Amino acid sequence: MASIREDFGKFITRGNLVQLAIAFVMGAAFTALVTALVTDIFTPLIGTAGHFNFSAWKYTINSSQFLQGAFINALIAFVTVALVVFFAIALPYQRYQDRKEAKAPKAAPTTRACPECLSQIPLAAKRCSFCTSVVTPVTPAPAQVSPATP
Repeated sequence: MASIREDFGKFITRGNLVQLAIAFVMGAAFTALVTALVTDIFTPLIGTAGHFNFSAWKYTINSSQFLQGAFINALIAFVTVALVVFFAIALPYQRYQDRKEAKAPKAAPTTRACPECLSQIPLAAKRCSFCTSVVTPVTPAPAQVSPATP
């Protein structure tokens, strides 16, 4: 039986945990960068077009301050990060998975349509489980093995 220290050492040095930690740190750094970009460049540019200062946009009710400008900055930063993550990570990964799935060999069918009710039934069925009509069983064809070419 391994000691707790050895188990913890294996857990902490496991590849996927280290990769997750690196991804978390990089994500936090990227989010901080985008937030600074939005706060320091984007919203001042938007403000110059409308002669408006987002950082000063706030109102007070009963001594409570509501900072709409800070919220809009955070909203723009969130949308920017979401767009970058989608276009830089999620979309290419989905396309990679689609190509990988298209190259994978297709499995032999295990069901067929009942000739009476068109429900899906097993190939070897002698009677449809939906409409109870008698059907001829179908034996699956043996897998074709192509000869190796030199």
